[in-house]
Amino acid sequence: MDSHHAAVVGSNNTEDGSLTLMAHVKGEIISPSSSEKNSNHHEQTVQLKFFKEIASHLTNATHVHLTGTGQAQEQFMHYLADTAQFKNIKSEESTSNKMSDEKLVEFITAKFQ
Repeated sequence: MDSHHAAVVGSNNTEDGSLTLMAHVKGEIISPSSSEKNSNHHEQTVQLKFFKEIASHLTNATHVHLTGTGQAQEQFMHYLADTAQFKNIKSEESTSNKMSDEKLVEFITAKFQ
């Protein structure tokens, strides 16, 4: 996950419980504005929309591991903690370089073994 893109890996509800790539979520890229106040407000609105879209794929999750290249995963963890539906979810984070979908599934699978 970064501030504009997230890949959601989760259980595909099979008997073996294997993990697969469930979704790609892309956030809106904000163009610069002449007004700093308007720009900050728009940035917060876009980030909240991005986080809500990611969270829509986590409805039955009990454990979430967030990884990425920047601060977005930490901000998303705060979002989850402040959202009643996800308040009791177990969450962890790590920093990693951008990786292919296959490598991401392998990485997350290793975290949950």
